[in-house]
Amino acid sequence: MQVERKTEPKMTEEKKLPTTPFEKLIGIMEKLRSDGGCPWDRKQTHRSLRQYLLEETYEVLETLDKNDVSALKEELGDLLLQVVFHAQIASENHEFDINDVMNSINKKLIFRHPNVFGDVEIKTAEEQTVNWEKLKKKEGRGSTISGVPKELPALLRAHRIQAKVATVGFDWSEIKDVWAKVDEEMAELKEATQLKDQQKIDEEMGDLLFSLVNLSRFLHTNPEDALRQTIEKFNDRFQKVETELKKRGKNPDESTLKEMDEIWEDIKKERNGLI
Repeated sequence: MQVERKTEPKMTEEKKLPTTPFEKLIGIMEKLRSDGGCPWDRKQTHRSLRQYLLEETYEVLETLDKNDVSALKEELGDLLLQVVFHAQIASENHEFDINDVMNSINKKLIFRHPNVFGDVEIKTAEEQTVNWEKLKKKEGRGSTISGVPKELPALLRAHRIQAKVATVGFDWSEIKDVWAKVDEEMAELKEATQLKDQQKIDEEMGDLLFSLVNLSRFLHTNPEDALRQTIEKFNDRFQKVETELKKRGKNPDESTLKEMDEIWEDIKKERNGLI
């Protein structure tokens, strides 16, 4: 007796297994958002995911600051998930899908690099930046400074705005002029404090910070990164002060400023190899 062999049904195009990790990620997100998927994922909206997009971005920045390549790989995955998540929600709303997202950025990259994909000659990164701003105007942006998100950290936003206006010539020609502006704003802040005018103090403090951001551009330093590094350095040193005080059986609030400052200076010397 011949046994009838059952043949596996051919997979339709719709049921075809993903062939790349990216396709697999998209499939996982579709499953999570489906009727039989995860209640939490199904509940999310563009608005509710906003905080997570911000958090994941900062976690990527933290791994970059630490130069932690292994963690960077993981955090970039978390950030990519947010992009796929938003694209899936938009797809369900019949607005756009992940392919539209990729087609959009592909088109933009080609358009903004005529020196690579066209016949325009651009020799330096500075020339490229100026040309980018011209191309953005062609894309319909009405102002040189449009496109800088209002919710960027203030130092970073100031830096981006100043860099943009510099591309159209609204900038100091020499760094000595920038130093002079910093000195001018510092003097005005001191004057405001003498007058004890809080509104004026707030205004002059903002002007001073803005001028310092401008100085950072001329020194080729990103003020947001520089301040973040200083904050981390401060945190590390203060925790070492707390550790040393604990060895002495004290807490910071039981110690004098002089004692803590002496420990602080010893930590700085140790870090610089002086002790």
